[in-house]
Amino acid sequence: MCLAGRRNTISRTAFCVVYAVSAVLLGCSSKEPREAEPVVSVQTAIASRKTIQEKIAADAILYPRDEAAIVPKVSAPIEKFYVQRGSHVHTGQLLATIENKDLAAALTENQGGYQQAQAAYDSARQSSAQDLKLAKQQLDAAQQLFDGREALYRQGAIAEKDVEDARVALTQARNQYDLAEKQYNLTAAGGELTSARGKLAGAQAQLGYTRIVSPIDGVVTDRPFYPGETPPSGAAIVTVMDLSAVVARAHLSQAQAKELRVGDVATVSIDGQTEMPGKVVVVSPALDPNSTTVQVWIQTLNPGGVLKPGSTAAISVVARNVKDALVVPAEAILSAPDGTTSVMVVGSDGIAHQTSVATGIHDGAEVQIVSGLHPGEQVVTQGAYGLPDGAKVAVSNSPAQAATASGH
Repeated sequence: MCLAGRRNTISRTAFCVVYAVSAVLLGCSSKEPREAEPVVSVQTAIASRKTIQEKIAADAILYPRDEAAIVPKVSAPIEKFYVQRGSHVHTGQLLATIENKDLAAALTENQGGYQQAQAAYDSARQSSAQDLKLAKQQLDAAQQLFDGREALYRQGAIAEKDVEDARVALTQARNQYDLAEKQYNLTAAGGELTSARGKLAGAQAQLGYTRIVSPIDGVVTDRPFYPGETPPSGAAIVTVMDLSAVVARAHLSQAQAKELRVGDVATVSIDGQTEMPGKVVVVSPALDPNSTTVQVWIQTLNPGGVLKPGSTAAISVVARNVKDALVVPAEAILSAPDGTTSVMVVGSDGIAHQTSVATGIHDGAEVQIVSGLHPGEQVVTQGAYGLPDGAKVAVSNSPAQAATASGH
């Protein structure tokens, strides 16, 4: 009994040892648990078709639509101003007067000279007309005498000498008539009258220059002198600007200007807040010799005078419209050092694949895709930088982004 019990105990002990060793061996031969694949959180958008615009933006300086810096043609003291800075004026309105007593006297003198020349011309004309009339009568009488004697001579009623005498008398009468006709042209008297008329017109113009009138509708923006002062030669005494519209003048590169045409839709804004609609009115046909850029003018209405000439503004011009273009957000585009572009497309399995694309129009926040992508494909907009091809991603769009990404 004791021997049998001892054997059973040994057998159980051996079994336990074998089990333990087997367990260790089995444990060592089993593989370690696989580490979970990392998932990158990204935001996405759906490639969709829509109208996209190519816009050209630049900084510009504002100018009035029209401006007149009025410089007097007469150098004399200012007699009186009729406007102040800020006065609204219209075309032809009197703005100021220049002292003109000497010019008024000169006008009176020239009026007298013109009247004398006119009287002399009229007298000469009347006298010449009488001389011409008398010479014409004498010529007609001499012609009749000659014709009559020539007829009698052919009939043998008179001698040939009588005919020759009549011929000589006719020649003299014709010469007298020609002289009277030339004198009737009144060259000398007419020249004096023309000269007097020109002097009178000059005196009237000089006197007229002392009345400063506005050539345009607008607002007086400068009036630097006071009554009694004599402005320096070439100095403007009144500046009038038409501020009902302004012109933003921008300098663009040749490539940008090449895309623009007169009439293109544009906007003009200041401080990124006030935005006014406008249009292209000038695309310069020549380059600026200093900057080799092209000057472009954008005109916009200026209600309330919000846009101030001389200030800086931002312009944006719509160069092209492309309808039904395939569009993605600009942040989805990845650019390589060699100039190629690509996007990260998220498949239905949640794997992101780098896909080469060709881009077209850039419209600030959006880019046209010309090839490499199809409508409805989901592209990574945030988190794509450094994301390896084939990475597992999790889309974490906000509600608004989710609606956009779903195409709604």
